[in-house]
Amino acid sequence: MNEERDMQSYNNSNEQKNKEKKDKHLGGMLLSGVAGGLVVALFSGGIFLSVLDEDSQTAGTEQVTEETSQDVAQSSDEVIPTTNVVNDEANSLSEAISNVSDAVVGISNIQQVNLWEESSDAAGTGSGVVYKKEGDYAYVVTNNHVVEGAQEVEVVLTNGEHVQAQVLGTDALTDLAVLRISSEQITTVANLGTSENLTVGDTAIAIGNPLGTEFAGSVTRGIISGLDRAVDVDLNSDGMPDWTTEVIQTDAAINPGNSGGALINAKGEVIGINSMKIALEAVEGIGFAIPIDDAKPIIEQLETGEEVQRPFIGISAVDLETVPARHKQETLRLDESVENGIVIADVEVGSPAEVAGLQRYDVVTKINDQEIESMLALKSYLYRQTNIGDEVTVTFYRDGEEQTTTLTLSEQSGI
Repeated sequence: MNEERDMQSYNNSNEQKNKEKKDKHLGGMLLSGVAGGLVVALFSGGIFLSVLDEDSQTAGTEQVTEETSQDVAQSSDEVIPTTNVVNDEANSLSEAISNVSDAVVGISNIQQVNLWEESSDAAGTGSGVVYKKEGDYAYVVTNNHVVEGAQEVEVVLTNGEHVQAQVLGTDALTDLAVLRISSEQITTVANLGTSENLTVGDTAIAIGNPLGTEFAGSVTRGIISGLDRAVDVDLNSDGMPDWTTEVIQTDAAINPGNSGGALINAKGEVIGINSMKIALEAVEGIGFAIPIDDAKPIIEQLETGEEVQRPFIGISAVDLETVPARHKQETLRLDESVENGIVIADVEVGSPAEVAGLQRYDVVTKINDQEIESMLALKSYLYRQTNIGDEVTVTFYRDGEEQTTTLTLSEQSGI
């Protein structure tokens, strides 16, 4: 009798798989690819960033269906256990989500305060993550663009309570901000994991408040779609990138209001801070999060209430590729073999650059052994590969002659 029940269960399972195979085949025929110019949007702040064109690939399912069919045929003489693995995984994810969901809060950006009423309307809303509780205070990380321009900031807890928040620090380059609130009603603190060991295909879960507090605590599930994606950021809206952000790509739905929320793994650990997505009607499932390992050192600095300090040279410059050919020859006296670099336009008085003897019209081509092709490349190298106090070797051209000098990076804000 037990064997008959097992075989009946196996036959039912096969029938269900065949039905799912047909459904998948039909779904595969409905999928299509798109291609075109992409725009990245930082929600809540209305900032739009340029991204290079990429060709999307049509996701076909017919091959998967055929392989599934072959697997069933090969195992037709075996008794398959009837344990529901899908439900076990779902239960595991539900537990992971419940462990962190109360630590994901709403953020209200209030830019106009009404003097005659107790409350004021929020100019924008986003999300945040409570990552620390210490004594009378709890600390929340969110995106810089969520709180940018705010006269007041409120944190909306999962119980609906609005708590006044103090903005301790913001950093536009990394799009991060840290807030401090009273810890009185904080019951859950998120566990910050690591983004170092992520692989494409890992489970990714986004938690936040899409479209405001009406949908607070919304959860979307997907996978890690890509790692070390580079997104150019135009901070001053001059059409030129000021910074390149390295982000995690995920297909977990990230919508307006999700900015600053948590991207977690299957263990419930925060692996990223949701920040932006592709804002194009024809594109679905391309969202980005700041890797938590990149965010941690910035969070620690912002928590102290001080501005993030980065290595400083003390120059303003333009990219050599933007200089007309006539000036390259007549003013800079460069040989045609020098194609890339930055041209110093000004040297700040008392800066490391002035101390090292750098001058206007010097063409910098290398810092240490790193080739410098643009101001963006200079910033990226300095901020990611060097520290305040480091001594670096600068290779440059003056009047067409290659020279080198050394300088010590200072801690003043700037480039």
